[in-house]
Amino acid sequence: MSLLKGMFRSRDKPQNRIGSSFSFLFGGTTAGKTVNERTAMQTTAVYACVRILAEAIAGLPLHVYIYRSDGGKERIPFHPLYHLLHDEPNPEMTSFVFRETLMSHLLLWGNAYAQVVRNGRGQTIALYPLLPSKMDVSRASNGELVYTYYRDVDESGLNPKGGYVTLRKDEVLHIPGLGFDGLIGYSPIAMAKNAIGMSLATEEYGAAFFANGANPGGVLEHPGVIKDIQRVKDSWNSAYQGSGNAHKVAVLEEGMKFQAIGIPPEQAQFLETRKFQINEIARIFRVPPHMVGDLEKSSFSNIEQQSLEFVKYTLDPWVVRWEQSLQQALLLPSEKIELFIKFNLDGLLRGDYQSRMNGYSVGRQNGWMSANDIRELEDMNRIPSEEGGDLYLVNGNMLPLSQAGNFYEKEANSQ
Repeated sequence: MSLLKGMFRSRDKPQNRIGSSFSFLFGGTTAGKTVNERTAMQTTAVYACVRILAEAIAGLPLHVYIYRSDGGKERIPFHPLYHLLHDEPNPEMTSFVFRETLMSHLLLWGNAYAQVVRNGRGQTIALYPLLPSKMDVSRASNGELVYTYYRDVDESGLNPKGGYVTLRKDEVLHIPGLGFDGLIGYSPIAMAKNAIGMSLATEEYGAAFFANGANPGGVLEHPGVIKDIQRVKDSWNSAYQGSGNAHKVAVLEEGMKFQAIGIPPEQAQFLETRKFQINEIARIFRVPPHMVGDLEKSSFSNIEQQSLEFVKYTLDPWVVRWEQSLQQALLLPSEKIELFIKFNLDGLLRGDYQSRMNGYSVGRQNGWMSANDIRELEDMNRIPSEEGGDLYLVNGNMLPLSQAGNFYEKEANSQ
């Protein structure tokens, strides 16, 4: 144990880089656009992916459970953490808004932080989100992680100059994304800044294209000499520039001719480029294209399967990351032996109505589901136990293999 502790003490400050010369930083891209968390959210595909994942995590039921002696589990709604995670993490936020905020931070910055407020017994009594852009993670002299948060003037009511606040590891809920050192996650936006920058550039190009009346440019040819070139240019632009003036009939005087020199967007494959960038961004967040509005390769036969794969391969890893981080940061050491925190994904995996009914029928007839088990999954009221709601029934035609033919042998012996 001491060797392991010494190894952690010798590690450098947690960082978002490989070595000392290579780091993933925001800034310019090959497309010439500056990409950061806020500019990336101006891209519809990024906004849609972040919103889909954040709302999915925020909308899942979240409960605190205790292990039972018989190997099962049981909710404990009277535990202090249950109310915080299921209803209100603090007096100003609902659980949905809190989780939605932290998940959006995790998707954009690669890390999500929340301040953990505890009472004298060490129990968590409130959780407040912290902006990742203002957080710095370092190590104290004893090797423990230390979180330093910058509070600006607006946040520091008691300190008009703002300042830094140092938080211990047990005072911070930290959910890291994929990272180089396992301590700090790196931002998907920074890693894919060129793809997002290209999407921003094509969107800006499209806006400028239509702002110019769907004509990117052209020349006016005059057979003679124009005395006031600026007047002719301004007159033309005021009459025909802008999307509101598109498709108007141009009237040319004095033998002038208009020669367009722009490349039509179809020839430049402008629309195809924008469509590919949407799929590229959806690939970054592992969101099925049909969920961001691209239905080209989706059909009634495969869209349900894509939705189930979204739960299995996209949501489930995030759910596990959340669950383990919540348990590590919020449960007391004495509680980690018998308590655990878990999201409920059953509602997203139920499938269509016919498939659910067929599955329930198999479970009911084979004795591993009761009527109340099924009604709870369908969010229906329970049938009282005295009326048979908790009975486990089995098809009478099924017998153990060792008893096959016993009835006929008994009949033969009786004769």
